[in-house]
Amino acid sequence: MAPIDVLPAGHIDAIHEASLRLIETIGIEFMGQAARDVLRRAGAETDDGSGLVRIDREIVRQSLALAPQRFTLTPRNGARQIALGDNHVNFSLVAGPPFVHDSVQGRRGGNLADYERLIRLAQSFDIIHYIGNQPTVPLELPAETRHLDCYRANLVNSDKVFHCTAIGAERALDGIAMMAIARGISREEMAASPGVLTIISVNSPRRFDEAMTDGLAAMAEWGQAVCVTPFTLMGAMTPVTITAALIQQNAEALAGLTLAQLVRPGVPVIYGAFTSNVDLRSGAPAFGTPENVVATLAAGQLARRYGLPYRASNSNAANAVDAQAAYESMNSLWASVMGGAHLVYHGAGWMEGGLQASFEKVVVDVEMMQMLAEIVTTPVLDDVEEVLQTIAEVPPGGHFFGAPHTLKRYRSAFYEPLISDWRNHGAWSEAGSPTAIDRARTIWQDKLERFTPPPLDKDVLERLDAYVAERKLALAGR
Repeated sequence: MAPIDVLPAGHIDAIHEASLRLIETIGIEFMGQAARDVLRRAGAETDDGSGLVRIDREIVRQSLALAPQRFTLTPRNGARQIALGDNHVNFSLVAGPPFVHDSVQGRRGGNLADYERLIRLAQSFDIIHYIGNQPTVPLELPAETRHLDCYRANLVNSDKVFHCTAIGAERALDGIAMMAIARGISREEMAASPGVLTIISVNSPRRFDEAMTDGLAAMAEWGQAVCVTPFTLMGAMTPVTITAALIQQNAEALAGLTLAQLVRPGVPVIYGAFTSNVDLRSGAPAFGTPENVVATLAAGQLARRYGLPYRASNSNAANAVDAQAAYESMNSLWASVMGGAHLVYHGAGWMEGGLQASFEKVVVDVEMMQMLAEIVTTPVLDDVEEVLQTIAEVPPGGHFFGAPHTLKRYRSAFYEPLISDWRNHGAWSEAGSPTAIDRARTIWQDKLERFTPPPLDKDVLERLDAYVAERKLALAGR
């Protein structure tokens, strides 16, 4: 389906113009000296005392003109390549929560065992196309080296594209190197055939911290995909209106994307958006709200204006996998897909406004994403003569259960449900009246029990393990 243009073209032009004025006259803070030096050499006005950088609109225009409108990312299994741009949509696993939850063990801190189980679930569902940043944080591991264990878990338990942590250059470079090892190519060859991506989170309002821009530069220098995503919550990190939030979001995104193009002209980049609102009584983030939906749709219009691939998110603020979690996530999913998002981040498993990764929610989200994929795929017109013949063969008041037209198409024409597979109340009652959560628990447990890791050559695994061991020693020796 074609994306929805929720705002008139004139409104988008006004937001674009205001964003450029913000970048030129008010400025964006870049805390890293290296980032300021790159922008200064390009002609931007920089202040090393305050960190503020004012970028002329012509620098922004020329930089964005270099960014590709479409590109692909290739993981260790070439059949899992993902395309960004045009009408492609890619869903990810949840990324970043410090806690995990399931209905068996309850809520607990993130750990490597749960991390690996979540990666295995992502591998088990084809509708999850790539792995975002750590689906939960392995808190028991040293902070300076845990990214190495996470990358290894990604590559051993999955053969999909994954996110490189870009908190500083080294974490990003380790992810690039390990994907290159898994693909059997050099890091130089990876630069010509990208296989990983990162999210550069803006510390809104109007601040890029040093570690983020160092990570951005490392990814861009080696030709890997960079998504710049302002975290613009109305009433907290931006003024409270949608117009104000979109102007600030757009300015921050354009500033970061400009930096990436100045580091390596033509590097693949993604326009990221994460604009929603907060509860002004408590300060808590809210997602799947009307404001969140409109902002997500409008951000897609801005991304299309610049000819850039677009990232949005499936998010909710519910504390339990309940009706609130489902309807807020469905709002987010519809807004993302109909906003034209090519990356739908946090596609499966996000809970508590991003604090929790839920095993049951992974399954619920997979169910919703599969439904959505079935809905938005352009329908193919059936043979009209066959349809009329089929209708004529069944008498008034009859049925089409056994018609050749039905039997021929049943498996390909109907959505196959994961959770909502109870159509008869009697059968449901006899089975103990399972809820959606009961069914989701059964499904993820079954998937993990039957999981088989994707093939990985022994020599590749040995090279990965040697790399991890070497890097841990180097980092520990500092």
